[in-house]
Amino acid sequence: MKFFIESAYFLASILFILGLKKLGSPDSAKRGNLLSACGMLLAVVATLAHEEIVSIPSICIAMFVGSLIGIYMAQKVAMTAMPEMVALLNGLGGLSSLCVGTAFVWSRSIVTPLDSLTLALSIFIGGITFTGSVVAWGKLKGVLPTKSIVFFAQKTLTSLLLFASAFVMTFLAIDPAAGSYFYACLIGFCLVLGLLFVFPIGGADMPVVISLLNSYSGLAASASGFVIQNSLLIISGALVGTSGIILTSIMCKAMNRSLSHVLFSGFSLKSASKKAGEKGSYKSMQPDDAYYLLESAKTILVVPGYGLAVAQAQHSLKELSALFEENGSDVRYAIHPVAGRMPGHMNVLLAEAGISYDALVEMDEINPTMEQVDVCIVIGANDVVNPSAKEDTSSPIYGMPVIETHRAKNVLILKRSMGSGFSGIENPLFFKSNAAMLFGDAKKTLQSLVTSMKNG
Repeated sequence: MKFFIESAYFLASILFILGLKKLGSPDSAKRGNLLSACGMLLAVVATLAHEEIVSIPSICIAMFVGSLIGIYMAQKVAMTAMPEMVALLNGLGGLSSLCVGTAFVWSRSIVTPLDSLTLALSIFIGGITFTGSVVAWGKLKGVLPTKSIVFFAQKTLTSLLLFASAFVMTFLAIDPAAGSYFYACLIGFCLVLGLLFVFPIGGADMPVVISLLNSYSGLAASASGFVIQNSLLIISGALVGTSGIILTSIMCKAMNRSLSHVLFSGFSLKSASKKAGEKGSYKSMQPDDAYYLLESAKTILVVPGYGLAVAQAQHSLKELSALFEENGSDVRYAIHPVAGRMPGHMNVLLAEAGISYDALVEMDEINPTMEQVDVCIVIGANDVVNPSAKEDTSSPIYGMPVIETHRAKNVLILKRSMGSGFSGIENPLFFKSNAAMLFGDAKKTLQSLVTSMKNG
C-alpha cells in the first residue's frame, strides 16, 4: 500500500509539473488545467488509501461540499470579481496550513528540533498568508480603503513582531517539548503581521501582492508537507511557491521597483500621494465621430485595463476588431504585465473572447514603434499608460515602464469619467492634444462603434 501511495504521489507530481508548463501558453492552458486536475484527483484517491487518515467518510463529505462550492463559484463569480476570489483562495490555502500545524501541536507528536522548526514555519507562513489575503480581498472588494493604510509606529510594531516571531521559532527549534503557549503566541504574531504587511500597500500594487500571497500559500503548503511527511504536498507547494516568486519578480521588474519597495514603501508615506499632472482642457468625442478616425486607420493598438473587465466588453471588442481587420486595419493588443488587478487578468479576458494570442505584443516591442500607430484605443487603463512615469519626477510611478500611448498619432480613451482610477494618480494623457475621451460604459461604447462600422 505504501508503494502504491508513493507511486501515485510521484505520478501526480509529474502531472502538476506538466500542467504548470502548459499554463504558460493560452493555446495549451486548458490542457494544463486538465492535467493538474487529474493529478489532484489521483492525489486525493491515494490519500484516501492511507491508513492514518482520520475518517474516509469525513473526507468524502468535505470533497462533496467543496466541489459544490467550486462549481457555484466557477459559474457565478464574475470576471471582475476574479482578483478578490484568487486572494480569498490564497488565504484559504494559508489557513489550511495553519490548521495542520495547530492540529500537530494538539497531538503532541513533535519529537525533534527539525519537526518543531518546520511546524513553526508552517504556522508562521500560513498565518501571514491568511490574514494578508483577507486584507487584499477587502481592498479589492472595496470593503477596505484601497489606498495605503498607515498609522503611527506601524514600522516599529512590525519590526517588533518579526523579532518576537523569530525568537519564538528559534526557541521552539531548540526545545521541541516547549509548551503550546509558545505556539499560541506565534499564531497571534503571524496573524497580526499578515495585516500589517498588506495594510500599507496601495491599490496599484495589488497585482504584485496577489502573486506574492500565492507564493506564500505554496510555501506554507510545502512546510505542512514536511510536518505531515507528505512528499506530494512538499513538491506541489514548492511548485506554487517558486512559480509565484518568479511571477512576482517579473511584475516588479515591469514596474521598475524592487519587492521591498512594494512591500515597505507605504510605511514612509504620510499621506496618499496624488500628483495633479498636466492640467488643461480635454477633448470629448462621440462614437459616431470616432468612427471616421478608426475607419481610415491602418494600424490600431488596443490597450485593455480593468475597465474592460468591469464592463464585460471583451466580446464586443472582439467583434469590433474583426470589423477593423475586414476594413484592412492591422489590429494588435498591448497588455502591461500589471494591467488589471491580478496577474494575467487581461490575458484571460481576451482569451475568453477568442482573441488570438498572436495578436498580442510586448510593451518593449510596441513602444519603439508607437509613432507609427494611427489610433490607440485605451479601454479602462490608467497607470499603465500614464506619461507621468516618463515625464514627472515627482510622480509616485516615475520610472515605471508604461505603454507609451501618448506618442501615438491619435488616442481614444474609453472611460466612465475623468476619475483617476484605482491608484488615485491623475493621468496627464487625458489632456494631451492627440487624445480624445469617449465617456460611458465601455461595452455600450464599443457596440456603438460596431454599429457605426457596419453601417459605414
